[in-house]
Amino acid sequence: DKGELNLPEALVFETGTNQWKPYDQWPPKGVVMKNLYFHSDGKLSFDKPTDQSARAYDEYLSDPDKPVPFSRETRTTQGALWMIEDQRFAATRPDVLVYETDELSENITIAGDPLASLLVSMTGTDADFIVKLIDVYPGNAPDNNPNPQAVRMGHFQMLLAGEVMRGRFRNSFSKPEPFVPQRIAKVEFNLRDRYHAFLKGHRIMVQVQRTWFPVIDRNPQKFVDIYKAKESDFQKSTIRVYRSANSSSHVRLPVLQ
Repeated sequence: DKGELNLPEALVFETGTNQWKPYDQWPPKGVVMKNLYFHSDGKLSFDKPTDQSARAYDEYLSDPDKPVPFSRETRTTQGALWMIEDQRFAATRPDVLVYETDELSENITIAGDPLASLLVSMTGTDADFIVKLIDVYPGNAPDNNPNPQAVRMGHFQMLLAGEVMRGRFRNSFSKPEPFVPQRIAKVEFNLRDRYHAFLKGHRIMVQVQRTWFPVIDRNPQKFVDIYKAKESDFQKSTIRVYRSANSSSHVRLPVLQ
């Protein structure tokens, strides 16, 4: 039949190399889940942390009155370009945790669902967590041509995947529960299906932040009905993200061998 399409089970566009590739299943065969761990000094590595100390964590003050914006632009609508915006505007904030690998010595391709796995504690009883997976371009990356917005691609932080988890739903979406202040809890969530090649010379970055305002509404950081929250319910909270040998926050990547 001349009208019959002979397509593979999955015909997928690989960002990074910008190629279409066929597979007989998705995710493709040969995917191995590998943990990319948070380390001290903002390092990110496939090596598991060995730090046994009680201070093996990073922390930030989460102030609902000073939310982390979703864009460097001041705007009240989402617009169309924020998902491709350089994330350096967020990386410079003291309330955004940034972890980055060394320059890659070879391409690393991911195919499937990355998973964020955070070990956290807080002084409040609720919090939101946004994890962003980012491809950092090398310093000598050429600018695009044409380039009407004069975007500089050297060290550009390209948002590859990002997702939010409202902490009260960490164990169940039907039975929300508060955090116990100062007690370590696990918060895991899916960063959604991706097919991307981090190229040799690039770096992989993970940013962890508390708000994505106003795309996501603010969390009072107190376990209350948010739709009925009073101004007094919105409270500051100190949040810790752990990176010790026993409480090792990481992003699990589906690496294609």
